[in-house]
Amino acid sequence: MILKTKIKDLLLTMLIYFGFCQMGFAQNIDKNCFKTGADRPELYFPLLKNKTVALVTNQTGLLSDGTFLVDFLVKNSVKIQSIFAPEHGFRGDADAGEHVKNGVDVKTGIPIISLYGSNKKPTAAQVKGLDIIIFDIQDVGVRFYTYISTLTLVMEAAAENNVEVLVLDRPNPHDGYVDGPVLKPQWLSFVGMHPIPVVYGLTIGEYGKMVNGEKWLTKGIQAKYTLIPMQRYHKTQRYEISAQPSPNLPNSRAINLYPSLCFFEGTQVSVGRGTNLPFQIFGSPWTKNFPFTFTPKPSAGAKDPFLNGKLCYGRNLSETNTNLRMINLDWLLESYKNYKNPQQDFFLKNLFFDKLAGTDQLRKQIIAGKTSAEIKESWKSDLDAFQKIRAKYVIYAD
Repeated sequence: MILKTKIKDLLLTMLIYFGFCQMGFAQNIDKNCFKTGADRPELYFPLLKNKTVALVTNQTGLLSDGTFLVDFLVKNSVKIQSIFAPEHGFRGDADAGEHVKNGVDVKTGIPIISLYGSNKKPTAAQVKGLDIIIFDIQDVGVRFYTYISTLTLVMEAAAENNVEVLVLDRPNPHDGYVDGPVLKPQWLSFVGMHPIPVVYGLTIGEYGKMVNGEKWLTKGIQAKYTLIPMQRYHKTQRYEISAQPSPNLPNSRAINLYPSLCFFEGTQVSVGRGTNLPFQIFGSPWTKNFPFTFTPKPSAGAKDPFLNGKLCYGRNLSETNTNLRMINLDWLLESYKNYKNPQQDFFLKNLFFDKLAGTDQLRKQIIAGKTSAEIKESWKSDLDAFQKIRAKYVIYAD
């Protein structure tokens, strides 16, 4: 009888724990239920034993207790030869597009090699002597955000030099939805390296699996690729990220708006760089019909912001419901219709807009006066085809 009672109590305790765990998971409260790849050292430490390692990481490479992965590995006697820094640098404080210099991590003395300076792909000399390159960066889940391009080039360098790539997975803040035009080959660039839509619905670990599996690396080579998956991660909800991925994506609202607003970076419209609301507002001196005004000024995350010192008229989206699961084209179309400047075209002369879109079709559709619904309908067949590719590499429930 006593034994039955103890078993019953034990089962009840387990049910309560896992019941509350699942409840907490849904509300993003109980952190014991969810772990990033970095928080699962029991899975990756055995792979690092007696190996020479490099890290591709930045300020987002954190464990749940706030410890930097670099410091954690050093403390546990992992032999780290170098740190590779992506766009925005190892500490994540460089402007978008700003040249990042090589250096040394003051705390550990480990050399820092920039992958956003003279070269974006590690050279053979930079990977010489390595056994494994660990990739641990919080991505944003949007094609023109360059961390996935850095991963691609790291994988390529690793494959060419017989070095393993070990990705510690992190959430996609845009969960599992897919939207936007699919990139066409003639618009390949560092802000779009593969035939994928703007929002592709994969974690960075799943993305690397897709790049490898589809043989998208140069000459179809494949890297020795190992993924440390997250624990109890689902794409049916969104997760608060532990550190801002770059200076101008300071919070979840900016990240949610980013796929819709980043198109403005190819136009004469500011997205709020140089204000306290980057990627939460937009405006231009030549869209005076809009009610909200702001003036970009130099700041820590935007040393020389676009339209610096000019009064801009636009919209403030910082207090609207922006938990989007779609790209909103209305703001872009509205701005184009309200743009009044005979001296400058709405789109930048360098047609960076087409690189962001991955095609010239979107720009032409806007000029032709197509509606949001008409434009989105034109994406459908390419999105359907991409979904078939994507499905092969999904490891977390949509």
